[in-house]
Amino acid sequence: MKMGIVGLPNVGKSTLFNAITKAGAECANYPFCTIEPNVGVVAVPDERLGKLAEIYHPQKVTPAVIEFVDIAGLVKGASHGEGLGNKFLSHIREVDSIVEVVRCFEDTNIVHVDGSINPIRDIETINLELIFADMETVQKRIDNAKKKLKADKKYQLEVDTFEKISGALQSGKLARTVALNEEEAEIAKDAFLLTMKPILYVANISENQLENATEDENIKKVVEYAKTENAQVIPLCVKIEEELATLDGEEEKEMLEALGLEESGLDRVIKASYDLLGLMSFLTAGEPEVRAWTIKKGTKAPQAAGKIHSDIERGFIRAEIVSYDDLIKSGSIANAREKGLMRSEGKDYIMQDGDVVLFRFNV
Repeated sequence: MKMGIVGLPNVGKSTLFNAITKAGAECANYPFCTIEPNVGVVAVPDERLGKLAEIYHPQKVTPAVIEFVDIAGLVKGASHGEGLGNKFLSHIREVDSIVEVVRCFEDTNIVHVDGSINPIRDIETINLELIFADMETVQKRIDNAKKKLKADKKYQLEVDTFEKISGALQSGKLARTVALNEEEAEIAKDAFLLTMKPILYVANISENQLENATEDENIKKVVEYAKTENAQVIPLCVKIEEELATLDGEEEKEMLEALGLEESGLDRVIKASYDLLGLMSFLTAGEPEVRAWTIKKGTKAPQAAGKIHSDIERGFIRAEIVSYDDLIKSGSIANAREKGLMRSEGKDYIMQDGDVVLFRFNV
């Protein structure tokens, strides 16, 4: 699953990507420094793995991962090919959801592409270009469905669905804000609309803004705007996060304490991104390996087993499950079993985040 990091030029996209992935993507004070998207795979922070490792002393600990893509900065007219518009739109089409970096800091040394700091204007600039691109896609779908409608009345629902979305787009609303029933949502999903992708806003602030971030006027505006989309906003100082990313263990902990933070903003971004994609982790634990496995929320036990190996899904018999919290309280699987906290679940069981699982199968 891929998260695309987007924003106007010089808002801190590549700096955020550097900090998240420690991949060293080129970063400079001019537009379009990022032309081809940089891609980095990062671990999802999960303190549960460390606790399980203390119990099992495994040879290997493997976290869940998520992929971040640093996409070229967008400018007005991108939907008509301005700047690197065509590249931007094709790259964003390939990601599953969006992290939009919004500049909320003042710095005369870093040029703003529109000449002043105005986060809502910046968000609306990007939204408008995505809306224009979606309007073109939606109109093609309407025209195509109307042609097929002459021969088959079942395409009426497709026409109605895309006309509903078209009306919203023409009034400046995003596709993800349109109320769709289950059938309509399935039809719309097939169009891969840019404004249908879930979004997380990162408000990039200066170190001076950190202490009173919630009271900052620019951040308040972004939070209010995000509420209209049911989106989350994470304020962070991208420059500090880049510095934190170079530190290890105790040094990082000391710097976080000095800043009055419990965890890095990056950890919050990565966790929120994982959740935004509708993902969660189940866990397997033993002496060879303690591991987090990524699945979609709502996944049933056999399909979760298939994440480990297709043979386990094919020959699935049952899943022996204990919740992470119960296992930690018990101290071991044996103790959890004695206390009756270990459950045997069948094919219809819907996996829960933090389930520690042993799959029984026969091939």
